[in-house]
Amino acid sequence: MVLSADSSERLSFLRRIQQGDLVIVYERHDHMKAVKVTEGCVMQNRFGVFKHSDWIGKPFGSKVFSNKNGFVYLLAPTPELWTLVLSHRTQILYIADISFVVMYLEIVPGCLVLESGTGSGSLTTSLARAVAPTGHVYTFDFHEQRAASAREDFEKTGVNSLVTVGVRDIQGEGFPNDFLGQADAVFLDLPQPWLAIPSAGKMLKPDGILCSFSPCIEQVQRSCETLNLQFTDIRTFEILLRTYEVKETRVEFSKGDEGFSFRSPPHKKRQHSTDKGNAVEASGPATVMAKPCGESRGHTGYLTFARLKCLS
Repeated sequence: MVLSADSSERLSFLRRIQQGDLVIVYERHDHMKAVKVTEGCVMQNRFGVFKHSDWIGKPFGSKVFSNKNGFVYLLAPTPELWTLVLSHRTQILYIADISFVVMYLEIVPGCLVLESGTGSGSLTTSLARAVAPTGHVYTFDFHEQRAASAREDFEKTGVNSLVTVGVRDIQGEGFPNDFLGQADAVFLDLPQPWLAIPSAGKMLKPDGILCSFSPCIEQVQRSCETLNLQFTDIRTFEILLRTYEVKETRVEFSKGDEGFSFRSPPHKKRQHSTDKGNAVEASGPATVMAKPCGESRGHTGYLTFARLKCLS
């Protein structure tokens, strides 16, 4: 269980893995998958065969071994890890955007949050943790099957007590009137968010905040025109994340006519040699090097925030 609506329970993973739990099997930073622990089942990968029965009773974070002495780590299904392993039914928001959304929407425990559309539920899971243990997230998707799949995922990750999934065309019908003036925050991920903004404004409490996620700047421009009618403090952000690869390496230095020069050796071992009068003198001590990863996620979308005007 990831989260609990019972405020008496601490939101932690100190307890041990049990039958039926969802765990994130970590092979390496770019290869993880979610597995439901089932007595009598096994998981096979390039490291060997892992028995689920060996996992039961171990704490989250444990290193477990296969029949070939290969190993994986069993991690708790946090919202961050779930975002990396969930099934993509739609384009999803990733950690950089999600963390910014939660902060800028000022979401804290006890908040009531409205979301449209649900999609793959990546953001919804993080919203649920942010409002726990006494808040609630009401999320809507117009697609019945997507909504049903999202409910199943929220049950797997244990946030179902904090999330209610509804099937509704928010662009065409707006949010249900049951939430008039009750929402602390509203999040929109829609093709035409400007159609839902008037309804979202009615749902928000005074000084409540709205966020709209759009992949195209033309959508942002159209949304801002509508936001100006009801909202103030309108701002748009683009979150670009640059990752670095950090590893230990040895640096060689050589002496030539122009003095000393340094370079990273192409192989683990490099013999001393003379090339055009330049002699490789020695290999320096191991040092930690950091360089940008060759592949990094670029543009995902624009986040537009606005605060509801208080009418005196």
